[in-house]
Amino acid sequence: MAADQVRIVGAIGGIYVAQSVLGGLTWSGLPGVLRDQGLPLDHIGLVSLIVLPWALKFLWAPAFERLRLPAVGRDRSAELVMAGIAVVVTMLALVGAIGPVPVLAVLGVLLVAAAATATVDIAVDGYAVAALSQTGYGWGNAAQVGGAYIGSAIGGGAFLILVDRAGWAVGTWSMAGVIAVICLPFVFLAGRAAKPVTRAHVPNLRSALLRPDFRRGLMIAALYVVAQKTAMGLFGPFFIDAGYSLGDLGLLSGLGSLTLGLSGALTGGAVVRRFGSCRVLVGAVLAQASLLALVSVAAGTGLFAPAQVAPFAMVTSSAIMAFGFVALYAQFMRWSDPRQGGVDFTLLQCMDATVSMLAGLAAGVIAEWLGYGIFFCIASVVSFSTVPLILRAASDRRLDARRRPT
Repeated sequence: MAADQVRIVGAIGGIYVAQSVLGGLTWSGLPGVLRDQGLPLDHIGLVSLIVLPWALKFLWAPAFERLRLPAVGRDRSAELVMAGIAVVVTMLALVGAIGPVPVLAVLGVLLVAAAATATVDIAVDGYAVAALSQTGYGWGNAAQVGGAYIGSAIGGGAFLILVDRAGWAVGTWSMAGVIAVICLPFVFLAGRAAKPVTRAHVPNLRSALLRPDFRRGLMIAALYVVAQKTAMGLFGPFFIDAGYSLGDLGLLSGLGSLTLGLSGALTGGAVVRRFGSCRVLVGAVLAQASLLALVSVAAGTGLFAPAQVAPFAMVTSSAIMAFGFVALYAQFMRWSDPRQGGVDFTLLQCMDATVSMLAGLAAGVIAEWLGYGIFFCIASVVSFSTVPLILRAASDRRLDARRRPT
């Protein structure tokens, strides 16, 4: 890989790490803190509402992409990313001052931070699709997925350890500082590389939705996310209820993301190149469904002690998700038109976020009312049931076929 590509991939990876610091704090860190504070699971399920901007960002993606790529002028990715990150850092500073409760106030501020992060993501994804279109998306996808797990290790692991030892404010403000620092390389690189050009294509939603392969991609994304993310937000509370501390959760989440999660991402990339995306997606779903069945047995029957199963489930689920999402996000880039990468990739991510949010809300209610055993059993059955649907959606056209913009 050329030196310029190395710099681009590294800078892009830094942004994905920063985004996932906030995601790890929200999805892994905050649920554990709230459970430690004694909040019920259905209240913790409200954390899923923070995904709302990610589900709705397709509404402003075309206008934002036109702002990033004007008909005549330079690429404005650097300036837009810098503005968005400033909002995220400010919101985290405010969250640190508020404290973990009242939960609605914290969720409201984090919702603003999530909206800024989701908007930044439009610019970064569009920049990545175009910058890496001539050399393939393998390295960029590795930076995306690998960066996500490094960020999750920081936001879901280091954050909890800091909260456990130094308090909520120190933990939250430290995350704000980390996000600000690791975004700087992208701002410098993208700003220096931007040159004025004239663009004939106007980014819009219609051109994406008219493509049959893109519509098929939306269906595959929805099915896969149902299988993989339904139970994601409850692994932390289950771990806490099994008798572990916040520090234990933070240490395990961090190590799981940095070791098994990152290993899963790298392994997934190699297996995708060897066997194709479809087999990787199906294999990851089957593995996750089997893990959920094991947790269900431990929680519902006592055949296995929850304290023994919970740590294994936390780290193994991280590796399985990383393994599968390499294939899914590689496909997202292939389905995206480089002329409007921010719009196309955003639509696919919105499907991911919408399904994640709805599944997370349902998960909290089901687990609170029916218990962990029945919930994880339902999640396992749902995951297994998506396999034939994914195969059917992918069967009428080879999943790995790369679309070329016309």
